Amino acid sequence: MLRPISILALSLPLVVVSSAMADDSPSLKQKLEELNSLHAEFSQTVTDINGKVIQQGSGTFALSVPNQFYWHLTSPDESLIVADGNDVWIYNPFAEEVSVLDLNQAIDASPIALLVHRDEKTWQQYSVTLENTCYQIVPKDIDAGVAKVAVCFDDNSLSMMTLEDQQGNISEFNLTEQGPVSDSQSSLFKFVVPEGVDIDDQRLKTIN
Repeated sequence: MLRPISILALSLPLVVVSSAMADDSPSLKQKLEELNSLHAEFSQTVTDINGKVIQQGSGTFALSVPNQFYWHLTSPDESLIVADGNDVWIYNPFAEEVSVLDLNQAIDASPIALLVHRDEKTWQQYSVTLENTCYQIVPKDIDAGVAKVAVCFDDNSLSMMTLEDQQGNISEFNLTEQGPVSDSQSSLFKFVVPEGVDIDDQRLKTIN
């Protein structure tokens, strides 16, 4: 079973790149076009509907177009999400289990690859409005797992992302040390299953 912190991380990047129908989506698209590759550290704060802090954490975030994504929470508990271009790996070291999904399957569930996935049909599932330096992104499907996502920029640098779920919990991710993915960091997008770890293979495609 995925921990709540992993589910929030999975949901956030997926919703981050949505919507061709809202007025401000072309502006967001232009910003994202400049993020063909990004590596950053992040700090995370999760608050409940009453504004009480219920969890804090930190880790490393990276993406590369097309369809590669890396999200490593290192504190307080470790979890890892890797999109390698074809599959999405969700690793829980505490449970010694990794779940694997098709990339498109993961996007449909909670768009983990949208920061690196330039699919017009997926963009049309969201509304985008610009408020100050942040793009407010709202799913058009009222049954979506998230209520709203905000993506904030400092000039052309992605500086902060927030996610509000349907229960009113808000996860805020502040990015620092942003830069392009180096050649030595490209291995982040290749997940190797650790020895002794159980694999929950949820992919729909036929495995040869």
